[in-house]
Amino acid sequence: MIEGLQSFQNVLKIPELKRRIVFTAGMLFAYRLGAHVPTPGIDGAALAQFFDQVQGTLLGMVDLFSGGNLRRLSIFALGIMPYISASIILQLLTVVIPALERLAKEGEAGRKKITQYTRYGTIGLSAIQALGIAYGLESMRSPTGVSIVPTPGWAFRLLTVITLTAGTALIMWMGEQISEKGIGNGISLIIFAGIVVRLPSAVTASYTLISTGELRLFVFGAIVLVMIAVTAAVVLMQEGQRKIPVQYAKRVVGRRVYGGQSTHIPLRINTAGVIPVIFASSLILFPATLTRFAPHPWMQAISDALSPGRFTYTVLYMALIIFFAYFYTAIVFNPIDLADNMKKYGGFIPGVRPGKKTAEYIDRTLTRITLPGALFLATISVLPDYMIRWFNVPFYFGGTSLLIVVGVALDTVRQMESHLLMRNYEGFLKRPSKSRGALARG
Repeated sequence: MIEGLQSFQNVLKIPELKRRIVFTAGMLFAYRLGAHVPTPGIDGAALAQFFDQVQGTLLGMVDLFSGGNLRRLSIFALGIMPYISASIILQLLTVVIPALERLAKEGEAGRKKITQYTRYGTIGLSAIQALGIAYGLESMRSPTGVSIVPTPGWAFRLLTVITLTAGTALIMWMGEQISEKGIGNGISLIIFAGIVVRLPSAVTASYTLISTGELRLFVFGAIVLVMIAVTAAVVLMQEGQRKIPVQYAKRVVGRRVYGGQSTHIPLRINTAGVIPVIFASSLILFPATLTRFAPHPWMQAISDALSPGRFTYTVLYMALIIFFAYFYTAIVFNPIDLADNMKKYGGFIPGVRPGKKTAEYIDRTLTRITLPGALFLATISVLPDYMIRWFNVPFYFGGTSLLIVVGVALDTVRQMESHLLMRNYEGFLKRPSKSRGALARG
């Protein structure tokens, strides 16, 4: 405890890091402030009643990523999902379209160009989604029969498109500013802020159940211990790596000798991160969402079979997560390019021939370590449904939200750690002997 306080005191001693943290906090505060600015032309009470009925649909997942903004239909109702979708689409197109693949290999200039395309894609997706939301809202009614849009028409639709698209563009700008002038990844921190803002309501609900006797204190203590264990497991899997040793042969260029050192390739157990869960959730919740707009009997039957907690839902959801974990890993990690680059600079894995054999070895190793990572992602994703169903947990714990919160927290602490170590301060991870020895050698 004392060591942790000392680490945070070290953070405040660095003016630049302190300034970055204050800037990040200010941007997140502005984001949360905008979350309470409603879009004109909506009956807020009727909309809130409607969203109480759609927790197991795609709308419920989008509401999670928007931090509850869709439920209130604030100016940030679309959240950052259009930006995430545009980024994923650009990544997939980079593999398919040779021109984008060449652009991605051009370094900083190419990266800026792809970022610009992502921004355009975000605006386009936001406008399309906002128009779809406007049309959908006009046909929706609350469970009591109250119309969500009192005065439908093109005036409402255009106003909604302009408002929601501008809100998403503002969030995108905030995220980029945080990444550039703040600490951590701005887009991830905005999602993080939208998720953790629900923590006080979960604590309040738990306290109410304990005080009324509906939840025993012993059971609540056991739930907290399980939550700590699950969070620790998520941290372990997020940080887990398989290190493949690499030896570089000595090369003489002029009078200088290059290479001769040993290093390693860090293959992450969970290379795809939270992307497989997002893909699988979007796909499996799509039928449940369609039934809200097209209530056909056969669609209703599919929706019921794919409801959270059903055996069909669990098996299909876990299978989709495992599939997308391998699919996305294959997109973002190319063993052939890595093996060619190693061969080009005189690197080799001891006991493995350079070139094709090295690529096959890396691919085989990555395939093996991806399986436990994918199984873990699938297990964590279905955990909340069964905790609520079997143990009557009064709040939603696990799934996509837990993976995002832990991943963003680790990334932010890691960036703060690097700032501290650059200035000869001990960081949060407490490796004093190693850090001081490295600094002394430097």
